[in-house]
Amino acid sequence: MSFNSKNPFLNNKTFSTAVSKNEQVHQATAIDYNQEMTLSGTINKSLILFLLLTASATVIWWLTFNGINPLVPAIGGAVVGLVLVLIAAFKPQYSPYLAPGYALFEGLFIGGISAIFEAMYPGIVIQAVGATFVTFMVCLGLYKYKIVKVTEQFKSVVVAATLAIATYYLISWVFSMFTSFVPVHYGNSMMSIGISIFVIVIASLNLFLDFDRIEKGAEQKMPKYMEWYGAMGLMITLVWLYIEFLRLLSKLNSKS
Repeated sequence: MSFNSKNPFLNNKTFSTAVSKNEQVHQATAIDYNQEMTLSGTINKSLILFLLLTASATVIWWLTFNGINPLVPAIGGAVVGLVLVLIAAFKPQYSPYLAPGYALFEGLFIGGISAIFEAMYPGIVIQAVGATFVTFMVCLGLYKYKIVKVTEQFKSVVVAATLAIATYYLISWVFSMFTSFVPVHYGNSMMSIGISIFVIVIASLNLFLDFDRIEKGAEQKMPKYMEWYGAMGLMITLVWLYIEFLRLLSKLNSKS
């Protein structure tokens, strides 16, 4: 059984479908190689999405510290971002339009949440941003120089752990909504901090799977729109990682 990134944008089925469609070209047809997915193209798309997300988050950040309630744009951005994610998961060919939209709306969520945490723990946002950036660069370096190899066993372990985390979060959320149950990852206990560290490790390992699928997609000459699709998936992982760093740092700050 082949396991690939649990990130819905970088799963094997979607990439395989894109490959099969790209291969359905008559032998007499002239192929425009500028319409194929490339590694550099995906990197450029990722940078564009990052800039859009940062710009959107900066606007909400500024508005928050000038009196606006950040919860409304944060919740709205999260909901619309999720909708765009679901649409892109089923219609990846629309990624050139959906990915920038996702970055903008997710920026509203990130900006609002960041402002809330910053108000509670001054300086926490720059720490979380720095931790996310360093983690990304370390993982990229380890992958680029083949220090960490993405084998089938590696994929299996990361996917299983990611699925376990998602299931735990979902069950905890449902129970906390309808009962007085308090999930163990709430609060600042050592158990809660340990869970946050574990989740950060798994989120970081997902970056390796994302790098692998993007590289494989370029090698397999997938359609050009898959650059946006891959960049969007990578952005989802980075947002997850950033949020988890915020959660961990808030727990550590509340203990001091």
